[in-house]
Amino acid sequence: MAAKKASSQPASAQPAPKKSTATPAAKKAVAATEAPQPVKHPTAKEMKEHAQKLPYPAKQADMNLQPAMSFSTYRAAAKLQDKIALVTGSDSGIGRAVAVAFAMEGAHVAVLYNENTVDAEETKRLVEAQGRRCILLQYDVRDPEQCKQAVRRTRAELGGLNILVNNAAFQMSQEKFEDISEEQIRRTFDTNILGYIWMAQATIPHLQKDDCIINTGSIVGLTGIPILVDYACTKSAIHALTKSLATYLGERGIRVNCVVPGPVWTPNIPGTMPREEIEKFGYEVALARPGQPEELAPAYVLLASQDGSFMTGSLVHVTGGKMSSDQ
Repeated sequence: MAAKKASSQPASAQPAPKKSTATPAAKKAVAATEAPQPVKHPTAKEMKEHAQKLPYPAKQADMNLQPAMSFSTYRAAAKLQDKIALVTGSDSGIGRAVAVAFAMEGAHVAVLYNENTVDAEETKRLVEAQGRRCILLQYDVRDPEQCKQAVRRTRAELGGLNILVNNAAFQMSQEKFEDISEEQIRRTFDTNILGYIWMAQATIPHLQKDDCIINTGSIVGLTGIPILVDYACTKSAIHALTKSLATYLGERGIRVNCVVPGPVWTPNIPGTMPREEIEKFGYEVALARPGQPEELAPAYVLLASQDGSFMTGSLVHVTGGKMSSDQ
């Protein structure tokens, strides 16, 4: 039997790796299919080092710790291609994240805001960076006529309206319920519930089958919170409005749902909450940290897209596991 010819290479030697011939575009496509790496967000214990108080209305541009909305783990799939969305309170925070996520999914966006033009212009820049059209609408949702004007301009300048996101909100913490002024109570209700009603009334005549309304509620509308009694009342009303409108519009194939956030890091927190709450913000939830706007936006995409076609009257909780109002 002939002996095997000895190899001229050392036993430990490995064949030289083949040089990759993949194009940059191909490499990018492969990378997009890989599982995104988790993003680390500040915990409640770490919030003390980021705590600051800002005058109301607080500007996102002035926050030391910027709300996260890089969408580095988000994979868009043209779920809202060429849809037209009007998002109230979208100059910053959750509203901005929703506007950007919608644009990433192919929608054109009308950004309705009340006061912070600098923040609104940044939202517009971010939407347009996705290759989508964006208009700024500076109106006050407390006024029914201004709500109608916002809808008219959206339809005229963007060519229609398919999605209304009611997100504008006002809150101001008070240690004593007895100290809440009539002015504050009226502003809270006029913005948070009457504003939602005025916007819905202005929008509904223009919606078609498969169009939708998405409201922003809050976990405190279900659990209550001692320092935001008036705000919690309005959020509970938003939940009821959602279910009632869903029933009313169901036969027309128009869906109405509500995202229910827990504690989320937005300009409203340094602008309206006591410093001692800011220093431990998010401590009461199971995940022991505040949520970030980019973590809320995918829920709105779900409800706006055909992925949520059998969802109406739903309260979608994105709370970090806040099940009670224990302080």
